[in-house]
Amino acid sequence: MHSASEFLSFVVSSLVDVKDRIEIQEREDELGTLLTLRVAKEDMGTIIGKDGKTIQAIRTVLRVYGAKTDKRVNLKIVED
Repeated sequence: MHSASEFLSFVVSSLVDVKDRIEIQEREDELGTLLTLRVAKEDMGTIIGKDGKTIQAIRTVLRVYGAKTDKRVNLKIVED
């Protein structure tokens, strides 16, 4: 089984244009796994999507991933 950050990297790299600017940090705490995502400024709109629907879908998929691994997975996006 892959880690949550590897899974997120796979999903995000299929959406963005500037793949070498994807940065993902993974941190475990008592609430579960916190993933912090940073992408190129020009890809931010693609990741968020119209009315936030793309990022909402990514978070939903991560929740399902977390349920399969019995962990809670949260995603935070960092803008430069």
